[in-house]
Amino acid sequence: MLASKLTTKYQATIPAQVREKLGLAQGDVIAFEIKGDKVSLRRATPADLGYANALTATLSEWGSRNDEAAYRDL
Repeated sequence: MLASKLTTKYQATIPAQVREKLGLAQGDVIAFEIKGDKVSLRRATPADLGYANALTATLSEWGSRNDEAAYRDL
């Protein structure tokens, strides 16, 4: 088993063995899939990014300056 500790900003380092297995490099986007009580991590595909961009366009009520300021450090 591999493990990583969360920082105060809820960030974690992806262990080298996982990065190598997934072929991840700096700047790559990762996707999380939740099924029941299990979470999978994988390299995001262009389809994942397209879906996320399409979904983001429907959430304009979250795009205010106040929201940006409130959630900037997440």
